[in-house]
Amino acid sequence: MSQPCATRAAAPPAAMGAFERYLTLWVLVCIAVGIALGQWQPGAFEALARLEVAQVNLPVGLLIWVMIVPMLMKVDFAALRELRQHLRGIGVTLFVNWLVKPFSMALLGWLFLRHLFAPMLPAEQIDSYIAGLILLAAAPCTAMVFVWSRLSGGDPLFTLTQVALNDGIMVLAFAPLVALLLGVSAIAVPWGTLLVSVLLYIVLPLAIAQAARRALLARGLLDAALARMGPWSMAALLLTLVLLFAFQGQAILRQPLVIALLAVPILIQVFFNSALAYLLNRAVGERHSIACPSALIGASNFFELAVATAISLFGFDSGAALATVVGVLIEVPVMLLVVRVVNRSRGWYEARASAPHAG
Repeated sequence: MSQPCATRAAAPPAAMGAFERYLTLWVLVCIAVGIALGQWQPGAFEALARLEVAQVNLPVGLLIWVMIVPMLMKVDFAALRELRQHLRGIGVTLFVNWLVKPFSMALLGWLFLRHLFAPMLPAEQIDSYIAGLILLAAAPCTAMVFVWSRLSGGDPLFTLTQVALNDGIMVLAFAPLVALLLGVSAIAVPWGTLLVSVLLYIVLPLAIAQAARRALLARGLLDAALARMGPWSMAALLLTLVLLFAFQGQAILRQPLVIALLAVPILIQVFFNSALAYLLNRAVGERHSIACPSALIGASNFFELAVATAISLFGFDSGAALATVVGVLIEVPVMLLVVRVVNRSRGWYEARASAPHAG
């Protein structure tokens, strides 16, 4: 997710701004506005949906870039030189992010959507819903984790290091991992579209963002530029959600229970992966300030990438796009709950028989 600056030039903010704190409220507003506009002017939104090149919707592509580029400008790949200082915590983070989280989500999607909830869902969209959950889980959180880390007293250098490493891995691993899990879930994999999505929404924005970051840092203008970009990034996010719900409106009005059903596997995945990372860090002797960001990045998602890829692969009106947006809807309140749990359990975490080790 996007927001708060976390560069070496400036520390991340101590708390969330109004937008991040009330993100769930803004998403609910977007749901209402999008559904209303979609019912009022369906022709206009159908025309927007037809503005495609190689299955990439141009209006959404532009909005996603406005969201993603400022976020990627906050990532400092120079932090990777600090990798050896926190090998155990980094190892736990990588294990949970790449070997547990995507596979556990695919399993939860199969269990809940294909079996337990199947009678309550439109049969033709079940595969698409599962695909959306997989896309959500295959993209680790990139920027909001700085906020969660700060609120839980996390080590800022470790947080920066693990985010930079995850972004680097995502360039190479996102497409193969998504293709593998979609294939295992018996969902057709449009490889060409998937690779185009990775190029458009990971590789190119990352290259442009890092070039802009270096140029702005050299002039001492990075923080000011990010501050100016923030409102545009947020406006692009909200407009994207309005577009999505304009297309999803008819399906949601027919089956309003769908959003609640999709939230169940997402919630279980958040609590399972955050608890697993937290406990594994304790087991290997990491400090609490390392365990917190490790647990939090294991639980949250880079939903901008998931939404963009879902639209490219399956379309605006797909179950996959809706499933990724449900992740946006519940992320902030759920992650604030996880932050509260790790803060309140600090005494238990540090009461180990063996002396705590430095990370």
